[in-house]
Amino acid sequence: MRKSIFARLNNWIIFSLMTIVVLTVVIASTILINFLRKEEIKRVDILVSAIKFQQEVTTPSLEAQALVLQIYSSNTTIPVIILDKDDQLIEHKNIAQDIEGKPKEIVALAKKMAKNYPPIELKFSNQNNQFVYYDNSKLLNNLRYSPYILGFFILCYFLFSFWFLRTIKKTDEGYLWAGLAKETAHQIGTPLSSMIGWIEIMKLDMPDYEGVSEIEKDIERLRTISERFSKIGSVPELNDMNFNKTIQENYDYLKTRVSRKINFSLHLPTYNILVPHNKILMSWVIENLVKNAVDAMKGEGTLQMFVFERNKNILIEVKDTGSGMTKQQAGNAFKPGYSTKKRGWGLGLSLAKRVVKEYHNGDIKISQTEIGKGTTFRIIIKKA
Repeated sequence: MRKSIFARLNNWIIFSLMTIVVLTVVIASTILINFLRKEEIKRVDILVSAIKFQQEVTTPSLEAQALVLQIYSSNTTIPVIILDKDDQLIEHKNIAQDIEGKPKEIVALAKKMAKNYPPIELKFSNQNNQFVYYDNSKLLNNLRYSPYILGFFILCYFLFSFWFLRTIKKTDEGYLWAGLAKETAHQIGTPLSSMIGWIEIMKLDMPDYEGVSEIEKDIERLRTISERFSKIGSVPELNDMNFNKTIQENYDYLKTRVSRKINFSLHLPTYNILVPHNKILMSWVIENLVKNAVDAMKGEGTLQMFVFERNKNILIEVKDTGSGMTKQQAGNAFKPGYSTKKRGWGLGLSLAKRVVKEYHNGDIKISQTEIGKGTTFRIIIKKA
C-alpha cells in the first residue's frame, strides 16, 4: 500500500515538472516575442522621426541626409505604408509583391494594418499631415505561434517518453511472469516424473485398487497443469478447431468439481463453431474464470456459460450470481498481483488475459458487474 502511494506521488511529481517545463518554455517565448515587437515599434518611431525631419528641414546637411537615408534603407522587414489625410498613397515599403503597383489594394492593406497598430500621424505646419501605417514583420508574425508549437512538441516528447518507459516496464513484467510460469512447470515436472514411475509400479502390485486409478487421474491433471505453464512465454500452436468440443470437455470436467449447491449450466449453439485455438491454454482460461466465479459465490448460486456468435466474433460469457465488484476492483482485476482474495496471488486473470490477447488475438473483459448481484466475464475471439 505504501509503495502504491509513493508511486502515485512520483507520477504527480513528474507530471507537475512536465507542466512547469512546458509553461516555462511558452512564457519565455512569449516574453521574447513581446520584446521583439516593442523593438520593432521603436524602429518605426525612429523611421517616422527621420521622415518628418527630411520633409520639414528645407536644406538639411549632407550628413543629416545620409543619416535619414541610412535609417530608411535599414528597414528591410517591417511593412510600412504612408498615406496623406485624403488616404492617397505617398510611399510604401516591404509589402507583398502581388499588390505592388495597385494603390487601392495598398490603401486597403493600410486600413487592415490599423487594426493591429494605430497609425502614427506626421503633423506639418502646412496642415498636409501624413499617416504612417505599419505592422509586424513576417518573422515576428511567424514567431507568434512558436511558443505553442514548441510547447506542443515538448509535451508530445514527454508523452512519448512516458509511453515508451511504460511499454518497457510492461514487457519486463511479461518476461518475469513468463519466466515464473516456465520455472513452475520445470519444478512440477521433476517430482511428476517420479510419481508417474511409482504409479506404474503400484498398478503392477494392485491393478484393481480404486485409489491407484484416482491417483493416476490426479497425475494426469498435474501433467496438464505443467504443460499449461510451460506454454506461457512461447508461441503456442493454434491447431485445434472445434471450439464447441473444447468448451464442452472443459465444462464436463469442471461440473464434477464445483459444489452441488451451484447450478452450473452451459449454453452452446446447435452447430459447430470453428476457431483456431490452443485447447490446453483455452481450457485454462475457462477454468480460471469458473474458479473465480465459484469463489465469488462462496460455493452457492447460479453459474452460466454462454457461447454465441456476434458479427465476425465468437463470444464466451461466464456469468455468476456472486458478490460482484466495485469499479475500482473491476479496473484492476486483470493486473498482475492484484487479488480480492486474502490467499490469492493475483496471477490467474492476468495470465488468462495474456493467453487470450497475445496468443489468440482476442480480448477478455468484465462486461457487467454489480455489488451483490454478480459478474459477467466476456471473452472475444475472431471467427475463423
